[in-house]
Amino acid sequence: MISMIMVLNQKGDVMISRQYRDDVSRAAADSFRLQVIAAKETGTQAPVKRIENCSFLYTRHLNMYFVALTRSNVNPALVFEYLFQKIRILKAYLGEDFDENSMRNNMTLIYELMDETMDFGYPQNCAVDVLRLYINLGNVKPQDEPEPSQLTSQITGKIDWRREGIKYKRNEVYIDVLESVNLLLSSTGSVLRNEVTGQVQMNTKLTGMPECKFGLNDKLVIEREESGQRKPGVEIDDCTFHRCVRLGKFDADRTITFIPPDGEFELMRYRVTDNINVPFRFIPAVQEEHGHTRISINLKVIANFSDQLFATHVVIKVPVPKNTAKAKIKVAFGRARYEPEQQAIMWRVKRFPGKAECHINAEVDLMPTVRPKAWNRPPISVEFQVPMFTASGVHVRFLRVYDKSGYHTQRWVRYITKAGNYQIRI
Repeated sequence: MISMIMVLNQKGDVMISRQYRDDVSRAAADSFRLQVIAAKETGTQAPVKRIENCSFLYTRHLNMYFVALTRSNVNPALVFEYLFQKIRILKAYLGEDFDENSMRNNMTLIYELMDETMDFGYPQNCAVDVLRLYINLGNVKPQDEPEPSQLTSQITGKIDWRREGIKYKRNEVYIDVLESVNLLLSSTGSVLRNEVTGQVQMNTKLTGMPECKFGLNDKLVIEREESGQRKPGVEIDDCTFHRCVRLGKFDADRTITFIPPDGEFELMRYRVTDNINVPFRFIPAVQEEHGHTRISINLKVIANFSDQLFATHVVIKVPVPKNTAKAKIKVAFGRARYEPEQQAIMWRVKRFPGKAECHINAEVDLMPTVRPKAWNRPPISVEFQVPMFTASGVHVRFLRVYDKSGYHTQRWVRYITKAGNYQIRI
């Protein structure tokens, strides 16, 4: 596994190093400095370098290099995940923008964290909440000081993301379903790309060690359930979960069961490619007139979601040629103007009602050029947010909380759909 972890500055000087095996030496830092840092390979080459039968896997934070050295055939995904977790832990202790000075001022803390998160080259406990319970140099104060027996079980137990003894006066769960719509339409209106990527964010404030069962309107689950009135489900693809989810149960019967971490965390990510309800429909018409000295732009926008909802922060970017002199624009509502730095007409609407239709008409005058070039017509790009709406149709069916004390849990669910890569060719 990993033989050494080093942290170098932008000059290649070793700030911190911890050797876990004796098959590499600190002199390897010279090779890394000469062949990676001095050669300025960062960002242009893969973050894996093989030098003298030793593999260097590295990532950057500000002007520092976090480097893992090994002579064995390791899983690079595991090594990079450890490096990312290491940076996340240091952010929790030293601040989001920790730098070289803060690293040098907290050497004792960092070496303690290195010893606790790795043993003989194998990654160990990287949960920040657990590390804070027993690595505390005065800058982090745990809320409840655990008993020694609880601390041992917490460190060595299989549920390291949640500590025992958590208590709340009100037991609450907040669920956010966030979706991004990626759409690409051709100039004739045919769909070239249409998919939704989503994530389920949770904020749990629950007492004890509860077990939760979470359900979406997954098509495979709904088809298995025998019900007289069944609504069509959604085909959910490419699910990835937080490590608290029991994957064996999901593989067996598609049920999502887990013991949640305390506070905010991302439960899952997913992707949907079929039966997507596109929030906005665009009908563009662009004509070049008067010998390429004027362009007429007409754009019709239709909101496909319910009239009980509305979209916010709508920004529609309509591109125009580089040699645009001026633009005469008419819109029904919102504000639109030509912005030369964007090379586009920017149409901004703070609140777009559902089922509404809106038009924008623009007459664009072009400056004459010595060597006329054909306009390549970049696509129209759109930004928006639609609260309480999901383009994929995904919704939360239930969240059941099981605890031996049998307390009542309050649940809140919020849906937000926003534009990802949303483009219409003209």
